[in-house]
Amino acid sequence: MPKSKTSDTIKKRTNANDVFITPLDLALKHINKIEPIEGELWLDPCKNSGAYYNQFPNNVQKDYCEILENKDFFDYEGKPDVIVANPPYSMLDDWFKKTLALQPRAFSMLIGINNLTTRRLEWCEQAGYGLTSMTMCKIYKWFGMSIIVVFEIGENSIIDNDRKVYRTSQDAPEHTK
Repeated sequence: MPKSKTSDTIKKRTNANDVFITPLDLALKHINKIEPIEGELWLDPCKNSGAYYNQFPNNVQKDYCEILENKDFFDYEGKPDVIVANPPYSMLDDWFKKTLALQPRAFSMLIGINNLTTRRLEWCEQAGYGLTSMTMCKIYKWFGMSIIVVFEIGENSIIDNDRKVYRTSQDAPEHTK
């Protein structure tokens, strides 16, 4: 089976390219994963083309960050109620930490399926957020499957996070045999 040209290109790049514009219809599907509350503040932390910002619900206040406009998300000091983003994957740990520091009632990200790590789930759980929705999707020319994840403060997670390392009897350390 021939290699994917997209996969091969991504693996061989020397500089991260974090600008992947979300298709408009997928951005709207993503936005609709969170029930808006009238008057609350929704933040698009990487506005770029406005795929998210321009489609936020009409009954909410809107704010955005955009590095190309010198409005860096990492400098943002507002108090958003909801954050919806397709964040830069090369700085995803920092992105999760900044999002959690802002303490929105809900946040949602479009990320690669392999980027939903146990460690990131634990950060969210420790901050009081439960993973309440997860939707798999495939985006043309993007590497692998992507997922839309929604985290909400004070909610139970839809998945269990089991960190135990299981072993067969053949793989058990000598002292336990």
